[in-house]
Amino acid sequence: MKKLLLSSLVICAGIFNTQAQTCTPGANFADSTYGAWPDTVQNFPAGLTNVFYSTDLNFKVPATVIDALDPSGQFVGSPIQSFTVTGVDGLPAGLNYACNISNCTFNGGANGCANLYGTTATAGTYSLTINIDATVIITLVPGFPPTPVTQGTTFDGYKVVIGVAGNIEQVIAPVTVSPNPAMNELNINGISPSMKASTISITNIEGKVVASKSVSSSAAQSFDLSSMKAGIYFVNVYHTSGVETVKFIKE
Repeated sequence: MKKLLLSSLVICAGIFNTQAQTCTPGANFADSTYGAWPDTVQNFPAGLTNVFYSTDLNFKVPATVIDALDPSGQFVGSPIQSFTVTGVDGLPAGLNYACNISNCTFNGGANGCANLYGTTATAGTYSLTINIDATVIITLVPGFPPTPVTQGTTFDGYKVVIGVAGNIEQVIAPVTVSPNPAMNELNINGISPSMKASTISITNIEGKVVASKSVSSSAAQSFDLSSMKAGIYFVNVYHTSGVETVKFIKE
């Protein structure tokens, strides 16, 4: 939930650049409470070196502080005045970002979008770190007027995968699982030799590793799920360019 909520701000508030591709907030996301589309599990599409890249992120900023923003619960329910992304670290040289509002500051409950664009010559998996200033309206002293309080924080979760012509298929046609939903056994497909995968793990919704195995070949891998409880899980395939994550449901 934390990544889904805060990933809504990954690309959404950079410094406006007049050379950026424009985007229009998706009307079909306006009725959502909050979120980002795509989320950090689906993530951004892969790109190629020396080929222009452009993709949009739609998002809805939450209107009030929820548990994912404040695990202590002290300010849960307080109105969010605004979110501003002050910087995004980790983008490869040649890639930039811009939001649909020039100052890249979004009010609580706002629906918006941002564009990630540019051309890079360097292949790799680039993890992004987002620096955010959040302004929340808080009653510091009972009986006194609420006060806007701004606090900086950082989040991660999104990544940009850039491949070279000839082997980009390993990221454009990513790892898949079947069946999904699954009951007793899960098959992991799409592990190519060029990925040089080392380990596969399964984590639960809380991020705890519930199963793992080493990868010795590119053959399809499988896991016995019979002892796992029903719920949402994630398959993580660790390889030479990073990690691919796929969500599945255990019935």
